[in-house]
Order: sequence, then structure tokens, then C-alpha cells
Amino acid sequence: MKILVTGGAGYIGSHTVVELAQAGYEPIIIDNFSNSKESVLGGLRAILGRDVPCHRIDCGDAEALRGVLKQEDNVQGVIHFAAFKAVGESVAEPLKYFQNNVGSLLTLLEVLPEFGIESLVFSSSCTVYGVPDALPVTEATPTKPASSPYGRTKQMCEDIVHDLAAAPGNKLYTILLRYFNPIGAHESAKIGELPLGTPNNLVPFITQTAVGIREKLTIFGNDYDTVDGTNVRDYIHVVDLAQAHIAAVQRLLDRKATDTVETFNVGTGHGNSVLEVVQTFEQASGQKLNYVIGPRRPGDVPAIYADATKAAEVLGFKTSTSLFDSLASSWKWQLTLGK
Repeated sequence: MKILVTGGAGYIGSHTVVELAQAGYEPIIIDNFSNSKESVLGGLRAILGRDVPCHRIDCGDAEALRGVLKQEDNVQGVIHFAAFKAVGESVAEPLKYFQNNVGSLLTLLEVLPEFGIESLVFSSSCTVYGVPDALPVTEATPTKPASSPYGRTKQMCEDIVHDLAAAPGNKLYTILLRYFNPIGAHESAKIGELPLGTPNNLVPFITQTAVGIREKLTIFGNDYDTVDGTNVRDYIHVVDLAQAHIAAVQRLLDRKATDTVETFNVGTGHGNSVLEVVQTFEQASGQKLNYVIGPRRPGDVPAIYADATKAAEVLGFKTSTSLFDSLASSWKWQLTLGK
């Protein structure tokens, strides 16, 4: 079965492509490479032993998307990753985020019915919860005003999907995966997180600092109401996260969804502070990290982590990789990249 993967050359997308192929699906990549590198395709080839079809288009371009779906006949479902994802950048460039993240989903929802595609897995985010009143967050936790334009785009996209589901004649079934903080790399070290320019995410900044690309790591704030004053997040290994997408695709194609829109948290179920991540990385890599404490960063939520019960009970999905092993795989990937 062909599965279209928008943003399939990106960090999470590429790992999901591997898991799809190894689960017996035929992944088809769409990517405009605005936030990824074509070298990823070589990594996929090395892991899978074959090329993965890739169409270099912007999935916000309706005509280009139609062209791909005409060429790749009989696509059964779509996993939609294509979006900008940096909280800090979204604060600085909000229009860029609204145009890309919301616009690409609207185009997809316009085109999919024309080709009889009725299954969509949407890459959502725990940022839709804003600053939660209680932890861990469940799928029933109320969404509050987002702390960043990035989080707002994910809230808007979820609202759009729900509104479409309520429209007469809608045949699209969607699973919204609200995931937390992906880290780590494929065990082969052939693919991993590959930020363009200065990393916006914690772990690649850590590994680049440890290898000497960055002079130091700045931790944004140590005066939060958390275990050690630094931000707390739910860090999930990217391969575990990719496997959640396989479970979601299978549920849709098997017609097991009980509603036109279903929502699942995808996380480990517990949080770790930034300092805990730094200390665990030092243990996993044997490297002493140069870090300093800086001011808080706009848009950051103090603490958030998942209640992952629903994903376990309904999707049959649980994470299996520890924080130590996740960070060890990130370090192995960085060493493969070098400086």
C-alpha cells in the first residue's frame, strides 16, 4: 500500500519512512527541502537497500500535489509532517508559520478527496495544550492559548480537521498525533536530526557543543517551578515516535477508527528537565558539556509531559527507548556527521 509522506525527508518524516517500508508499506516522499537536506535520501537508501520515490514539490502547491497523486496512483493514506516547527523562530516570523503550516494542510484537504484518499495522520504537537493547569496532560486536557505562533498553527490545524469532519459528505478519517519532544537517531547512524544553521532544539545543540561546533550551550532559564528550575519536557526517541505513526496508519486502513477524528498523545509518560538531559548526555557520551544559564526564551512552556495511556490501550503503542539510549544514539549520529 502506498503511503504519501509530506515532509518525508525531514527528521521525523525520514525515520517514519524507514518504519513504513520495513512494515511492508510503500512510502512516497513529498518534500521541498526548505528545511531538510537531499543527503537524507542517501541515508534512506543505505538503510533500506533501495531508493524511496521522492517528489521535490511544495505540498502547498495544489497543482503540483495533484500531479504527484496522478503519477503515484492508488495512494491509500497520507502522513502529513510538512511544517515549520521551531518555537522561537515562530515568535520572530509568525506569518511564515501561518502560511506554511496552515496553508499546506488546507491544500492537502482540498486535494485528497479528488483522489479518493480517506486516511490522514496529522503531525500535531503537545504545544496545543499551552501552559497546562495539571500534569501529565491527557487527550481530554483543555487546550489553552498557545505560547507561540507555532503552537497556534497546530491548534488551528486541529480545528480545521474537526470542522471538516463535521461537514456533510466528509469521508476523511484523521488521527491527530500530539507528540512531545523527539530526540535520537536511527541505530545505523545513517539518518538523524539534521538542523540547517543554528539548531532550535536542545539535543542537536548539545551534540554540536560537545563536538566543538558551538562554543557553549545556553539553558534558557533556571527559575521555573520545576525540579531544578529548568524546563521539563517529555523526550521520546524518534524511532519510537515513527512507530506510533505506523500504528495510526494501520488503524485507519483497517477501518478500526471509532470516530472521524481521533486524538492521541505520543510520549514516554514522564518528564525530564533540561539539566537532567545535559547530565544524562554527559554520562552517555563521556563528554563534559560547556553550558551557561541564560534568560528565559519567549514562547517556552515551563513543563509538560504526556499521559500516554490512551495510545497504549487503543493504538497498542508504547515507547521502548530510554533517555540514556536516545542520547547515546544522538551522539553516535553527531560523530558520524563530524564537525
